This record gives sequence, C-alpha cells and structure tokens, in this order.
Amino acid sequence: RLKRGINIHKSVLYPVRAVLPGRRNNPSDKETGIRPLCCFAPIHYLELPELFMDFIVSVTGKSPSTTGAGSEGAMTKSPFNALLPIHDLNAALISYASTGQGAFVTSAGYVGPKYQVNHDISLLIPEIWSRLRDFEDNPQEMIAKGYLEKVPDFSYQGQNLPTSLLGYRITRSFTHEFLGRIFTDPVSVLPEDMLKPELQDEAQYADSIKNLLETGKNIAARYFNDNSIEKACPPLKALLTIMAKGEWEGCKLTDEKFRDLFEPTNILKSDWYNQRLKTRIKVTQNYWKSRVEYLDNFIKDQANRETCERLSIQKKKDFALNALSKLKDNNSAVDRIFGCLGTDPSLFN
Repeated sequence: RLKRGINIHKSVLYPVRAVLPGRRNNPSDKETGIRPLCCFAPIHYLELPELFMDFIVSVTGKSPSTTGAGSEGAMTKSPFNALLPIHDLNAALISYASTGQGAFVTSAGYVGPKYQVNHDISLLIPEIWSRLRDFEDNPQEMIAKGYLEKVPDFSYQGQNLPTSLLGYRITRSFTHEFLGRIFTDPVSVLPEDMLKPELQDEAQYADSIKNLLETGKNIAARYFNDNSIEKACPPLKALLTIMAKGEWEGCKLTDEKFRDLFEPTNILKSDWYNQRLKTRIKVTQNYWKSRVEYLDNFIKDQANRETCERLSIQKKKDFALNALSKLKDNNSAVDRIFGCLGTDPSLFN
C-alpha cells in the first residue's frame, strides 16, 4: 500500500505477471525401456505454436500417471475432465493472446540426463521472477539482450533434428544478470552443460527430440480420430494438422503464413474470436431472461407476497431487466467484453 500509494479504502490488486508452466524430464532407462526426455535447459521461452504443442502433448517419460508413461496431466485424462481437451486449448489460446504474456517453461526431475533436480528447478523461479522489474520479463527484450537464445540446430548421425520445438533457452548472460541477485557466485549455480544439455549426452539429447516429435504425432492423431479437430479454432486446427501430418496447406511449423495465425493481434481481430464473444452475449442474455422469468413467477404467487416485500424481489427483477437491456445492442455489448475468453460456440445450444 505504501509503495503504490493505495489508501485503506481501496483493494490491493496483485495481477498475474508471469505464466510459468513446468515439465517433467527423465533420462533413458534401459531396464524398463523408457525413452529419454531430457533435451531441456533449466528455463525455456516458448512462442505460442511451440507452447501449445507442449500443452497438447503434455509429454512425460515416467511420471506417475493413471495411464502410464507417455502423455499425462489432468487435461489429457478423461476421468479428470468432462470436456474434450480442445475446448480448454481454445480458451487457453485466447487467454495468452489477450494478456500478451510470454510463457517460460521450467524443468522438473532432470536437466539433461546428468543433473537430477529432485523436484523442480522452478523452486528457483519465484526467487528470480520476484526480482524482475516490470520491463525485464519481456521475452523479446530478453532475446535482444542475449538473455535468451534460440536453441541451435543439431544433427546426430547425419540426421537434422527439429530443435525449433524447444524454442529459446536461457544463456550465461541470464544467469549472471538475474541469478546474481540471489547468489554471490551465480555462474556456478547452472554449469555450461546444464544450460546446453546436448553437451551431456548427444545420443540421449537426440532421442529426446525424436520422442517429442513422435509422441506429438500420436497425440495429435487422436484429435482427428474423435473428430474434435472440427471444434478447434483455426490456429490450433492448423497446428494439430502439422503435428499429425507434417504440414498444413503446404506450410511447416516455421513458415510465416502458419505462424501469423498465432499473432495475438490476428487472433483478437479474427472472425472466430468475434463469434466467441457473440456467443457469450447470447449466453448472458439467456441467463438474465431466465432470472426475469423466475422472479415474475415468484411475484405472481400470492403465497410469496410477504417474502417479496421482505427480500425486495421487485428491485431484484428491475436489476435483472436493466442488465438485460444493456445487452440489446449486440455490437456495443461485444465491444465491452473484448479481450475476454467468450464462449466456445460448439458448447452453446
């Protein structure tokens, strides 16, 4: 309150300033045949296409799971989610586009096959991010200043691997600048081969990337098998097509035409997003209409006369009518909720 100059009669708001998902990694296990998933540095920044590939697959090597190793997490399991996952993904994409927040993904379990971090490197993340000033957590600024680097091309046994799946990873400059606010010797906290996991074991690094690619293809195919691909918003429909079939309208993951679909400004001015907002207005209109109808029936019942006076039912009805009247002009109503999630039209009857 003192720092922001907020008096005791106003609420202190704590906005979400960072989205920091984690991923569980593991080295290979020859005894059980579990493949490695350890190509990640301690912290990666993922642009929206790569981030949603990560969300769609929720890949894990050997994390405890009701379905065994492979794709895990509440969103990927029907016992925990009554909706098709595509509805959650559609809403999540709108959320990222409207807030403009960059997603920094942190490693749990292992960083490369060599470094076990018992639970999560993200135990450090609150300490780092709480010391970032407002302008310092912008991923584009971090890239420009050399705090993040695009994961470099990598080939193994003559095969070029799609390292673009891994986005950007933190650099030595990042550790010096930001871990230096916590540790007296920040460079020693994250050794060079922790920042560059390919230096630990090239074979496991290569197989980890293949594991990501192959699992992604298998998971994306499910969206075609159950036809939920038809409920996907256009950017995610294109992404799932690339994951499952290798390309979309002749475009690969790195092609500009495809990546433009994920530009926040393009998402928010798209017809499909506008339709979500219009659907939200319809849902809200139906809600207030049902409230008015309920209160009308309550007032008409003579047995409720005293209760109506005691609970000011007429005032409640007037409030509902006023709320409904503000939704008559669809265009202005849609403008008022621009930037919100809206409602998935496929869920509205």
